[in-house]
Amino acid sequence: MTGSVKAMAVLTFASLVAVATYSVALGSNGWLWFGWVVLGLLTAGMAATRSS
Repeated sequence: MTGSVKAMAVLTFASLVAVATYSVALGSNGWLWFGWVVLGLLTAGMAATRSS
């Protein structure tokens, strides 16, 4: 994995923690989860294209 993919993976994990914490404290927000899924798919796509 290149540095940019690692940074993207760390950002994705940190945003997962933030969204989960927000959901526990203030209630679930579908847009936040949708945004996290999009970020996760972008990260997975970057990892797939960089590794091949």
